Amino acid sequence: MKKLLTSIIALSTLGSTNIFAEELDIKVTNLSSAMYFTPILAAAHNGSSQLFTEGESATESLQAMAEGGDISGLTTEIQSMGGDVNDNPAKGLLAPGASTEFVLMTQNTNTHFSLTAMILPTNDGFVGIDSLELPTVDGTYTYYLNAYDAGTEVNNEIINGAGEPGMLGIPGDPGENAGSNGTGVIHTTENSTIHIHRGNLGDTNLTGGVSDLSNTIHRWLNPVAKLTITIK
Repeated sequence: MKKLLTSIIALSTLGSTNIFAEELDIKVTNLSSAMYFTPILAAAHNGSSQLFTEGESATESLQAMAEGGDISGLTTEIQSMGGDVNDNPAKGLLAPGASTEFVLMTQNTNTHFSLTAMILPTNDGFVGIDSLELPTVDGTYTYYLNAYDAGTEVNNEIINGAGEPGMLGIPGDPGENAGSNGTGVIHTTENSTIHIHRGNLGDTNLTGGVSDLSNTIHRWLNPVAKLTITIK
C-alpha cells in the first residue's frame, strides 16, 4: 500500500508540473519624446519560436505589424506554437513618456520572452526584443529596447495614410506634429533585412521639403523603451 501511495503522489506531481503556470508582472515605458507605440504584443514561448530575427528578412506577419501596427498575425503564429500572449495591454497607443503594466501568465515550457510594437510616425519601424531567456530566479529585471527597421519599405517619411503591407508611406502622426507635401527622404534602400533603425531624419519645412516629419520633434536615439519583468 505504501508503494502504491508513493506512485500516486509521483504521478500527481508530474501532472501538476505539466500545467504549472508562472506569473510575470511586466511594465513597458515609452522613452521617446514624440513617438508612439501601436498595440503591443508580449509573448512567452519556447526557445525555438521567434517574432523576428535581426539580419533576416521580415515575415509577412512582422511586416503587417511594422508597417501598420497589425499584431494579429504574430499573435496567431505564437499561439499556434503553444505560446502565451498578452496583446494590446495598453488598450491602444502608448504615448511618449507613458507606461503600461500588465500580467502575462506563462506555462513552464515557455522559457523565452518577446515583445514588439510599431513606432509611429515611421514607415516600418518597430520596438522589440526577441527570444529573451527568462530568468529562473525570482526578482525584478530591467531591459532597454531598441528600435528596429523591418526593411520592408524605404523610409520616405511621407504621411499618406498607408498602413497596409506593400503600400509605401506612413499611416499618420498621432501627436499631430507632422507637415505635408514632402517629396521623400529616401527612394531606395540598401538593407532589406531587419536591422537597427537609423531614426527619422525629418526637415524644418512643414509645407514641403523632403520629409513630412520634423527634425526637431520626430528624431530619437536608442533605446526607445524600458522593459521591466518581475518574476515571483
